[in-house]
Amino acid sequence: MNSRAYFYLAITALFWGGNSVAGKMAVGHVSPMMLTTLRWLVAVSVILALMTPQIRRDWDKIRAHWLQLLAYGAVGFTMFNAFLYSAVKYTSAINAVILQAGIPMLIFLFNFVFFRTKASIAQIAGFTVTLIGVLTTAAHGDFTSLLRLQFNFGDGLMILACIVYAGYTVTLRWKPAMHWQSFIAAPAFGALLSSIPLLVWEASKDSAIVPDATGWAIVLYAAIFPSLMSQVLYVRGVEMIGANRAGLFINAIPVYGTLLSVLLVGETFHAFHLVALLLVLGGIAIAEHGRPKPPR
Repeated sequence: MNSRAYFYLAITALFWGGNSVAGKMAVGHVSPMMLTTLRWLVAVSVILALMTPQIRRDWDKIRAHWLQLLAYGAVGFTMFNAFLYSAVKYTSAINAVILQAGIPMLIFLFNFVFFRTKASIAQIAGFTVTLIGVLTTAAHGDFTSLLRLQFNFGDGLMILACIVYAGYTVTLRWKPAMHWQSFIAAPAFGALLSSIPLLVWEASKDSAIVPDATGWAIVLYAAIFPSLMSQVLYVRGVEMIGANRAGLFINAIPVYGTLLSVLLVGETFHAFHLVALLLVLGGIAIAEHGRPKPPR
């Protein structure tokens, strides 16, 4: 069972890591808000085709929590991906995936500020190391640029994306109890609804790009793999080995994303990328190893 769970979760992280690379490859083939909208249009179509019986069974629960579920989709799905796909127009896919590794640190910070969640000294040290790794990426290895506030605009958008997703994750503590198919379906519909105004705004700026053949391939990848299959595999992995252990696989996203960026996009792997990766993953490993143990 452990081996199967590890496989499911490793594939999940691979698909999520590929999402940033897909966004980079989409530049010039499909515009960010067009990609976001079409991605969720395809995803919702697949959901309705495959999950309608379960949605009907949970309809009373969905209706009771409809606003919360739509908000999950608008924030966790639409806002995050809108920032991500816009960011990779200005920064590299490598930077985008490494910066996402700062999400666990932000979750820790939000939990501490709003819920006074206790942390061990090792966790604080680990998240500090992670922060240094994220700043290394944002500064492109030159920390004097931080003093001059010369951030890449795309890096800034990615930081906003990370803040949005961390906030979404923290609010999942209030997620209503329902079947995983229904929980995926309702926020996906919220993501589709909330992406339409963004597409209208993009079109009003004459910057919307209708997908060509490459663009449609990217849309289909984003809809099927990061949007649907990753969610299904992640839920199954959590069921098999528990949320705490499964959550560690999120930290593989920057590793997969960086390798895919080099292999598929042809980006250059700089020394500061390696340093940032080691700091980010090492810091998270320290934090996980030193987490407070539950009482026996």
